[in-house]
Parts: sequence; C-alpha cells; structure tokens
Amino acid sequence: MEFLVLGSSSKGNCYLLKNEKECLILECGISFKEVKKALEFNLSTVVGCLVTHEHGDHSKYVKDVIGSGIDVYMSGGTKVSLGLESHRVITVIAFNTFKVGEFTVLAFDVKHDCAEPLGYVIHHKETGSILFATDTYYVEYQFKNLAHILVECNYSIDILNQNIEDGVVIEAVKNRIIRSHFELNNVREFVKANLNKSLRNIVLLHLSDNNSNSNEFKKAIGELTFERVEIADKGLRIELSER
Repeated sequence: MEFLVLGSSSKGNCYLLKNEKECLILECGISFKEVKKALEFNLSTVVGCLVTHEHGDHSKYVKDVIGSGIDVYMSGGTKVSLGLESHRVITVIAFNTFKVGEFTVLAFDVKHDCAEPLGYVIHHKETGSILFATDTYYVEYQFKNLAHILVECNYSIDILNQNIEDGVVIEAVKNRIIRSHFELNNVREFVKANLNKSLRNIVLLHLSDNNSNSNEFKKAIGELTFERVEIADKGLRIELSER
C-alpha cells in the first residue's frame, strides 16, 4: 500500500492510500484536478474520502469529490457546518467502525476549534492499523498495535515564543494555535504512549510555515524509536506494509 502526500499545510491538505485495486482519499483541501492527476485520471479505484473537519484547508473541494460520484465520510457536525445535503455524504459517529472498500475505519474525537472534528484509525490487510490525526491540540486515547502513525506536528512552543518576541506572530494568533494544533512536545508524549512492536512508520503532518523546524521535529521524534520518521512534504511517497 502506498501513502502519497498531495498537500500537508495551511494551504491545503490531501493524502492518498492506494494499491493497484483501491484508493482511499484522506481530506479534500486541494484542487480535485490535482487529485485526479495523481490518480492518472482514473477514479474507478477510489472507494471513498475521509474528512476530519470543516476548515477549508481540509474540505474546500468536497463538492467536487461528491460530484465525481465518490462517497465522503465525516461527522454530523462537519456535515452541518459545510451545509452538505447529498446521499454521497456518510455521517460518521465517533467509536463506530465502518467499511470503505477493503478498509475498516474507526473514527474517534479530537480537540480542535470547529464543530465535531474526528481522527481515524484505518485498517487494511496490507498495512495493519494506520492512525490519522491532524488539526488537534491533543489526542487523549491510546491505541493498540499501530503499524503506522500519521500525525500532525504543527509547531514548537519554543519557536512560537521566539516569533512572538520577534513580532512575527501576534499574541491572539498564538492563543489560537495553542487551542487548536498539536505541539512538538505533546506529539512526543503521544508517540511514546503508542510505541509498540508493530510500529513501522511515523509521518509528521501539517507543519506550520512559521513555527516549525522539520529537521528538529524529525530528530525529536526519531529519538523515540528506531522506526522510520518522515515529514509529510508534498510529493512524499512511502510504502505502508504490515511487516
């Protein structure tokens, strides 16, 4: 199973999980033309799209996805916030599992400044369990036997404080960031709590343009584990295997 990053920033987020038979889209915050191009304009393998919340960098092109005949999965709060009425919109309830093609998905609640944000644990026979959590300042749950962790690592409090001191970031923006995004030290604690013998990959998502340092972040998480740690730069492709 290949994991492909099409966008992972405040400019737009979208990721693909795909093999020769199936593709699951995660988020739809970039132009759907780019998604179709990445799929070589063949949508026949797309089994669905998971959306975490209503903010535009994650959901802006949801109507294009729906219009292409693809089922989109999201919380009831996200559906209402986006004003969507379509049989293609499937309402997801936290801690209920559901099938999307051969993917089995468990939704869980996260902490963000929006209506009803979700994270997902995605299981496939080729990959084992994949955690996908973005745009959250905290994940309160511990998960068993995760093979791959795809998690937001948006900012460092030290870099953010320095940017406040330098006048790059204003205090109001700092307060909003703290209440809505995952900070490096908190991500470290989350990863430590979920280390296990099955873990193979950690991918850090949605780094802030101003308040992050990709080399520092990769090193800080890499010190916790011998497993592969990557930054979700646009164009990143990695194989997600169970073993």
